[in-house]
Order: sequence, then structure tokens, then C-alpha cells
Amino acid sequence: MTQHTAHAADPDLQADCGKCFGLCCVALPFARSADFAADKAAGAPCGNLRQDFGCGIHERLRGSGYNGCTVFDCFGAGQKVSQVTFRGRSWREAPEAARTMYEVFPVMRNLHELLRYIAEALDLHAARPLRRDLRRAHDKLDAMTRDTARSLLAIDVMALRAEVNPLLLRTSELARASVPGKKKNHRNADLMGQRMTNAKLRGASMRGAYLIAVDLSGADLRDADFIGADLRDANLCGADLTGALFLTQPQLNAARGDQATRIPAALKRPGHWAA
Repeated sequence: MTQHTAHAADPDLQADCGKCFGLCCVALPFARSADFAADKAAGAPCGNLRQDFGCGIHERLRGSGYNGCTVFDCFGAGQKVSQVTFRGRSWREAPEAARTMYEVFPVMRNLHELLRYIAEALDLHAARPLRRDLRRAHDKLDAMTRDTARSLLAIDVMALRAEVNPLLLRTSELARASVPGKKKNHRNADLMGQRMTNAKLRGASMRGAYLIAVDLSGADLRDADFIGADLRDANLCGADLTGALFLTQPQLNAARGDQATRIPAALKRPGHWAA
């Protein structure tokens, strides 16, 4: 079995726009809203996309009404589709392959997101009893990402997520077992807009929770499981997310925080957070 480096901070699982054909700026649709300043159909290049596939307003996206772009992250799927699946031939060079490329991109993003979760799980000491199963899942997914476009389009993403989820859930349970006391269970809970300042949520399950605009300022969220949680506009100012499980960069980017917010080492403090 081929061995690969598995780590949540693996560069292959982080977006490298310089190696991508601007796929998120072409393949995905968006509607004029608080997150996007204009409508764009799937398969139509964004008006801000340059000839070199860079963004013409990258440094001022939020000020230009494109907050949604600053939240999105492909987990490295863009460069994988561009450089591996289509071997460096862009949709401009091969317009006959453009539609297939656009359809492959969201499939690849799902695979890379799952790889990112498994990579994090492999780094957890508490998950050592699951290491063989995690490695097997990692290598299976990694092999899928290197397959042909036709094979990628045949993948049942929902079935694949259902297959991987029990392993991630068991990882979470093992990792949070060392947290003393009874842990809160907010799995799939609707907590939108609630005031939870200074909440004691260490080791809590926040899996799939709706945390839109919730006030978690000053909350103790150490070792909490955030897989699939919606953190749009959540107030994380002064919150402690040290050791938070399965927390991703897009989730942090969608939230609000400040310099007092403590985040996992593998993640970056969003530039729009308060000083």
C-alpha cells in the first residue's frame, strides 16, 4: 500500500490558486446577495477573473461585495483537477473539456474535504486504535482523486460520506473522552442567534449545528467537534478553540473573531477579524 504524508496542514489539502485554472470562479454559480455583488451562472467566468486565472479584486473582495469568495475554500481540489485530472490543460485551451472539468471540480472538493478530516484524525494521538482504518480510508480517497474524470463523475459522494462518517465520529469520541466531566451534545442543534457568551463547551459535540450569528464570545470551545457546523457570522471574539476537532478554514472565515480568539495551529487567523 502506498504511503502518503497525512496532516491537516498538508499543502496538497490547501488551495494553491497559482496552480488552478480559476475553477471556483468559473464552475460555481452565485446569486446577487449580501455575499456576492452580482449574479453568475455555473460555467460562466466571473467578471473579475483575469486572463492568468487570478482575481482582479482579490485584495478588496470584501469591500467590493464579494464576501462569499473570502469564505470559500476548495481544500486543494482546484489544483488537483487542473494539474492532475486534466494534466495542466485549462478550459480555455480545451473548451471541449470545460463542462466536464466544471462537473469534476465539486466532486474533487468533496474528496479533498474528507481527506482533510482523515488527515487530521491520523494526527490525533487518541485515534491510534483507528489508525489502520483511517490509513486505509485515506489511501482509498487519495487514489480516487488521481483517477480519470469519468471515474470521478461516477462517484456517489453521499454514499462515500456515509461510509467515512462513522470513522470520523469514532475518532471524535476517542479524542473527546479525555475531557473531564459531562460533555454537551449540540449535534445538529439549531442555535441560530442565541447568546452563549462564556459558555462552557469544552469537548462538546457541535457536529452539524446551526451556529449562524450565535454569540460564542469568550466561550470555552477547546476540544469541541465542529465537523459540518455552520459558523456564518458567529461571534468567536475571545473564544478558545484550542484543539477544536475538524474545524476548517472556511468555517473560521465565515465567523467573526479577534486577536484574543485562540484557534488550532493548523489554521490561519482570517484577515477580516477585528484587531
